[in-house]
Amino acid sequence: MNSEPDDLPASDDEWREQLSDEEYRILREAGTEQPFSGEYVDHEEDGSYVCAGCGAELFDSETKFESGCGWPSFYDVDDGHVETRLDTSHGMRRTEVVCANCGGHLGHVFEDGPEPTGKRYCINSVALDFDE
Repeated sequence: MNSEPDDLPASDDEWREQLSDEEYRILREAGTEQPFSGEYVDHEEDGSYVCAGCGAELFDSETKFESGCGWPSFYDVDDGHVETRLDTSHGMRRTEVVCANCGGHLGHVFEDGPEPTGKRYCINSVALDFDE
């Protein structure tokens, strides 16, 4: 796992070498893991969730909540660590969430989360690592 932009893989082949097949499918090809299958769906430890591709801090465990959607959900993000993009795939109009450091696909954000933000960052477990 890398943490500095200069250390990021420079090519698709380098990403394939660094990531598992499933991490590559999700982070680099905007895939989605099966609901309720991810390692962090029911995870409740204190710490930080970081990008599995580059190690950038993304979410604090204090912002994680049970949404019932089948993926880890957070109501807030570490400022400046994610970017959003319009996603019109699969005939839907959604807001994709990507790592601001490496551009890896993390999941989507919806406007049906709890206060204080009203947001639900619905994130693939495979796109995350956990630091205590």
